[in-house]
Amino acid sequence: MSRVDVEGATKRYGALKALDDVSVHFTDGEFFGLLGPSGSGKTTLLRAIAGFVDLDAGSIEFDGERVENVPVHRRGIGMMFQSYALFPHLTVNENIAFGLDVRGTPRAEIEQRVQEMLALVRLPGLGERKPRQLSGGQQQRVALARALITRPKVLLLDEPLGALDRRLRQEMQVELREIQRETGITAIFVTHDQEEALTLSDRIAIINDGRLVQTGKPQEVYERPVTIFAAQFLGDSNVLRGAAIEGGLRLSDGTMIGTAGPCDGTAILRPEKILVQAGTGAVRGNALQGEVLQAVYTGASVTYRIRTAALGDVPLLAFAQNQTGDVLSPGAAVTASWDAAYTIPVQP
Repeated sequence: MSRVDVEGATKRYGALKALDDVSVHFTDGEFFGLLGPSGSGKTTLLRAIAGFVDLDAGSIEFDGERVENVPVHRRGIGMMFQSYALFPHLTVNENIAFGLDVRGTPRAEIEQRVQEMLALVRLPGLGERKPRQLSGGQQQRVALARALITRPKVLLLDEPLGALDRRLRQEMQVELREIQRETGITAIFVTHDQEEALTLSDRIAIINDGRLVQTGKPQEVYERPVTIFAAQFLGDSNVLRGAAIEGGLRLSDGTMIGTAGPCDGTAILRPEKILVQAGTGAVRGNALQGEVLQAVYTGASVTYRIRTAALGDVPLLAFAQNQTGDVLSPGAAVTASWDAAYTIPVQP
């Protein structure tokens, strides 16, 4: 398997910078998620690593060897696409074997490795079927087997589960992660699905407008975003703005809010960190008083939107775990409180 190092990757399409001096390092055997909105540059980066896109500046190395001038078929990569790209006229066995066939691998070895791949992706006995005879999840496994059969150094996945429905996508997330761990291959995947990135990745990178916003373990990036964009793209968040004071912020109505560290005037607060209580009694720590604008019951939790004087026209979003089945009604007076450690200073 391989380590992949990208340094100063820059790619322009006319006046548009698809990649703007991006440097990121993928360690041997990790599952790395590239996360960002459409047009952010994440797919351009993946295609540059594959060799489908030539950089205007920067370098890409596999295990310390530069590969910018190495053609796609010699880079030792496996590719898996959202559309599966299976050959409809070939059987499952023939689809999986395709990469070995074009390399002239002996037939006996091909047959053995195809059976190994079918076992790996949990499809034994289905080798003679055509793609149309398979479910979406089974087709996705065939595509994965085809990508892995050549024993690539790096597996590249472009929105690999985007075509599946929610239930099947969740099942395939587990399968894909287990298979990656079994093979030990370095995997880099592109997604715009925040939940998928958090579920699958050892580390993630958030990309926006061609620039790298933040890199780290999913929990680190979620709990400690460095910008408003990172916070809002990776989950829901409340943005708190005010005058910087020692230890926190002074909001527009004069309320003092403690923060997790020095703050320049902007902080974020995740909705699940907030405790919502009926009434306006005294509390310890940070607190805002207001009234319920909306309560959305979803079974496992309740989503509240709360009007507060401190935030003006912007409601405070809070998630409450459903422990009692009780839901506060719109118009109810409430206190929203949380620990200062959950108020995370960020860049605008």
